[in-house]
Amino acid sequence: MKWYVIYTKRNFLIRVAKSLNTLGINAYCPVIEYVKQYSDRKKKVEKPVLTSYVLVNISEKERVNVFSIPGVLRYLFWLGKPAEVRQDEIDILKRELKGCIDIPENTLVKGKDFTIPSGPFKGFEGKILNLSKNKLRLKLASIGLFMTVNIS
Repeated sequence: MKWYVIYTKRNFLIRVAKSLNTLGINAYCPVIEYVKQYSDRKKKVEKPVLTSYVLVNISEKERVNVFSIPGVLRYLFWLGKPAEVRQDEIDILKRELKGCIDIPENTLVKGKDFTIPSGPFKGFEGKILNLSKNKLRLKLASIGLFMTVNIS
């Protein structure tokens, strides 16, 4: 059994993953849960990390079975073969998405450097550009990336 990457229709990721799991195919759609503020309420929302991609753990012979699920378009290919993801990469993804970053509030000062303590960007250093009640905006110059982090 190997992990393959399936390309899905837009906004079908979570439905495809649930349908594949009920069919008996081990599917994983990495999501981040966050609280969305509406004008009259707060709601817990799941947002997929990999846009339009679902990971499936399936044998080579069973690869065709995924196309019975509505929303599945095709497999992702790399160098003419279906793209494979190693088990250790799946484990890292699951572990990193499970945890949260605990940041002492007194260390957050606009304009100061900040080193990310955990998560996928662990060890990267960035400058704090903006700081609000529940968001932190960082500039990671080493990789040329601006990042917004939700603070709970």
